Amino acid sequence: MNPLIEKESFYGAHNYAPLPVVLTRGEGVYVWDDSGKQYMDMMSAYSAVSHGHCHPQLVKALLEQANTLAMVSRAYYTDKLGTFLQKICEITGQDKALPMNTGAEAVETALKAARKWAYTVKNVPANSAEIIVCNGNFHGRTITIVSMSSEPQYRAGFGPLTTGFKQIPYGDVEALEKAITPNTAAFLVEPIQGEAGIVVPPEGYLKKCAALCRQHNVLLICDEIQTGIGRTGRFLASEHEGVKPDGVLLGKALGGGLLPVSVFLSRRDVMDVFTPGDHGSTFGGNPLAATVGLAALEVLEKENLITRAAEMGDYLMYHLRQIKSPLIDDVRGKGLLVGISINPRYHSAREFCLRLMKEGVLSKETHETVVRFAPPLIITKEQVDSVLMALKRVLAEVELKL
Repeated sequence: MNPLIEKESFYGAHNYAPLPVVLTRGEGVYVWDDSGKQYMDMMSAYSAVSHGHCHPQLVKALLEQANTLAMVSRAYYTDKLGTFLQKICEITGQDKALPMNTGAEAVETALKAARKWAYTVKNVPANSAEIIVCNGNFHGRTITIVSMSSEPQYRAGFGPLTTGFKQIPYGDVEALEKAITPNTAAFLVEPIQGEAGIVVPPEGYLKKCAALCRQHNVLLICDEIQTGIGRTGRFLASEHEGVKPDGVLLGKALGGGLLPVSVFLSRRDVMDVFTPGDHGSTFGGNPLAATVGLAALEVLEKENLITRAAEMGDYLMYHLRQIKSPLIDDVRGKGLLVGISINPRYHSAREFCLRLMKEGVLSKETHETVVRFAPPLIITKEQVDSVLMALKRVLAEVELKL
C-alpha cells in the first residue's frame, strides 16, 4: 500500500472510501499524483472546482486578500461582504443572502429560516411546522439533515433523529400536493438529484411544484449547491423551467475550488425573521471568503463558463448516448452534470471508475451503479474527446471478458 494512503487510513476515520490515488497538484482540468502521473478530473470535487484547479485569477484574489485582511468574524463590518452579497442577490434575483461556509450549513440555515417564517409570518402553531423533502435526496450529513434522508446508512446509528419532515417520491407532483397541509412551511428539493445518481425529474416538474407552493403559501427552496453556479448550462438549474424559487442554496463552486463558501438566499420576508443571535457562523462571510466568492462569480461571467457548460454538456451527452454497450444502461443529466448508469449484472460502478483511473480519468461512483462525470466547466472539446476515448477503451476491455 502507498505509505501516504496507509498513513491517512491509520490516523483518519474511515468515513470515506477514496479511490487509491494520492493527488499532489492540480491545474485547470488536470491533477497529478505523487508519482507524477496526469489525470483528467471528471469530478471537480462534486462541482466545487467548476472553474478548474488553481484558477490564476481566483488564486490572485485569494492571496491579495489573505495578505490584507482574512478573518475578523461578523462582530464587525468589512469592506468585502456587502459587495459579494449584492452580486449574488442580483444574479439570482433574490432579496437577501445569509453567508455560511459549507453546503450543509446553508441547508441548516434554510431549515431554520423556513420554520421561523412559518411561525412568525404564516402563523403555523408553535413547534408543528412541516418541511417536505424527496426520497433519494442528499442535502448533507448533519443530524438534522440525515433525519430527512431516505438512505438507511445515513440514518443508522445516529438517532434520536430530528422530526418535522415528510418524504415524498421525487418527480411526483401529485405526491407533493397530497403531502401539503396548513402546517407545511417549505418544500426542499434538488432540481436534479446528484447523490441519488444524477436523477433528472420529468419535464415541467419544478414549474408545477412552484405553482403548488404558491397556491398553498409554501416556500419552494431549491438546493442548488451542486447544480448551481452554471453547472447545468444555466446559472441555476431551476432556470431551465423559468422557476424563481422562494429560497436558493448555493455552495461548492461559489468558493472557486479554494475555500468553503455557501449562502442561503431568499426574499425579504423570509430573511427578516432572523434577528441578532438567531443564527451565525464565526467564519461565514469572512472577507477572504467574500473576496473569493465575488471573484468566482466574475470569472464565471468573464469566461462565459455557463455557455461552455451548456455546449460541452450537450456534446458530451450526445457522444455518450451514441455508445452502444451492454454495460451502459442509461446516460442522463444536464449540462456538465452527467451520470452513466452501469449494468450491475456485468460490472460495479466502482470497478469501472478504477479502470478509468488507469486510463488517466478520475471519476467516482454513486450507489455502486452510476459513474459521475462533472468536470470543470473550462473543459474543451478536445479534452472531452480524450475522456470519451478512455471510456471506450475501458468498455472494450470489459466487454472482452463478458
